[in-house]
Amino acid sequence: MNKRGKVLIVSGSAGSGKSTVLTPFKGGKIDPFRFSVSATTRAPRPGEVDGKDYLFVTKERFEEMIEKGELIEHTTFNNNYYGTPKAPLESMIEDGQIVILEIEVDGAEQIMSLFNKEDLISVFLSPPDYTTLEARLRGRGTNTEEDIVDRLERAKVELEYSKLYGHILFNFDNRASDVTDAIVKITKGEDVSGFDIYCESADALIHKFYN
Repeated sequence: MNKRGKVLIVSGSAGSGKSTVLTPFKGGKIDPFRFSVSATTRAPRPGEVDGKDYLFVTKERFEEMIEKGELIEHTTFNNNYYGTPKAPLESMIEDGQIVILEIEVDGAEQIMSLFNKEDLISVFLSPPDYTTLEARLRGRGTNTEEDIVDRLERAKVELEYSKLYGHILFNFDNRASDVTDAIVKITKGEDVSGFDIYCESADALIHKFYN
């Protein structure tokens, strides 16, 4: 019988580079990590694949999933629904996998309340400072000014949520692979506090972010 797996929650503000950091884990390339594919009502971005990056569903189907209890958590972000399907998550945990949940902070809080501490690992990713965050958002060239302002404001709220997480990591420019490696070490119980990408507390994160 397989040893029970764990849930690995990874969250962060817009511009934190979550997708880049987590890309090496996708497709089951690193054992025993597996991705929980979230459902969303937002439109696919260029290159995203239904069933791999997200389960892209209609608003009506998402609300049906809520009503039938098919989601372990759900939230809204930028006027779209996001949620974690329950059945595949539970199956992978029972199979001994470390199941990665790339979710928003309010959804993460719901997940944290559902699992015992020994079954849960949580990592919050952040740009190293406000200037870097703004530069990344503007550098995308796909967001409206209103959207950029909204995301910058939301980032302030998300930083406060970082105190709920067991680990906080800075994602400096061109350092995503180091963050990926640190996450692997954390899941193995190794100490990463000596790395420059590690932040010791939410208070330290907030102080560094705005100074």
